[in-house]
Amino acid sequence: MPKATPVATHAAAAAGCGVLLANLGTPDAPTPEALRSYLAEFLSDPDVVKLPRVIWWPLLHGVILRRRPEKSAEAYARIWTQAGSPLLVHSLALAARLKLELATRLGRALPLALGMRYGRPALAEALSELKRAGVSRIMVLALYPQYSGATAGSTIAAVTRLADRAVEFIPDYYAHPGYVAALAGSVREFWSTHERGEQLLISFHGIPQAMSSRGDPYRSQCARTARYLAKQLQLAADQWQLVFQSRFGRARWLQPYTEDRLKQLAAQGVRTVDVICPGFAADCLETLEEIALRYAESFRAAGGRELRYIPALNARPDHVHALADLVMAQLEPSAHS
Repeated sequence: MPKATPVATHAAAAAGCGVLLANLGTPDAPTPEALRSYLAEFLSDPDVVKLPRVIWWPLLHGVILRRRPEKSAEAYARIWTQAGSPLLVHSLALAARLKLELATRLGRALPLALGMRYGRPALAEALSELKRAGVSRIMVLALYPQYSGATAGSTIAAVTRLADRAVEFIPDYYAHPGYVAALAGSVREFWSTHERGEQLLISFHGIPQAMSSRGDPYRSQCARTARYLAKQLQLAADQWQLVFQSRFGRARWLQPYTEDRLKQLAAQGVRTVDVICPGFAADCLETLEEIALRYAESFRAAGGRELRYIPALNARPDHVHALADLVMAQLEPSAHS
């Protein structure tokens, strides 16, 4: 009997399979009303906020949801596009191109649905879409390269709770060669059309230090991604730095803080800084508003000349290729035996 080709083997393994592509989420509009609904869902997640409900609930509903939505709406309005939320626009494009790439590799279409942990399209909607497509085995690819209980862990818990059929979770991919190569390619491409900055800051979304101290692997995975990227770019130790952004509340978060480090660099006479955010698969509020606008303004105010943000991988072909590799690897019999 002729030996099955890799494509035929994968195509056979893909029978009844589908992919749930998961991202964090976004409000429906840059308005206080939409932000209040989105933040209420997000900040009610016990995987995100670890405080006891008896302490957190009055603070959330009595203070935060009364004040923060208007400020957050203003930030979203700075980056909102005619097509809608950048995160949703880029995630939909990524999903479409990944579906096409998988179909090309398999020689047949593989059902794929995009679901957001918070907001819409909701995870429940994506699971229903896959069910209607006849999927009996769901492979979940969460677009969080580095694992944290507050992101990937929360998504895993939600999907497990909602799904009514077999579910497999593709592991975090912070060290995947294709992912790191795509990051390096995006930096090289940026540097080929821009003057290279004096420093490269590799900035990740922060988490409370307490979470890391309790064993969350996020910080160590961020550090490894940063080191692998710097190595691919052949950067010396004094040419790049690992930093953390998006601190919320007064508790101590992972350090060094991105904004503080930018101010320190400006005070030291550094005039141009490049920033890349490898933990964000698609551009969003934290990259386009926090880094590219707000932190750039802060850097200039501190004496720096220019902060250049290097875009997220979004639907770049090398990013799509890396994610397709992850799905194809999950289709291997050994991946789910």
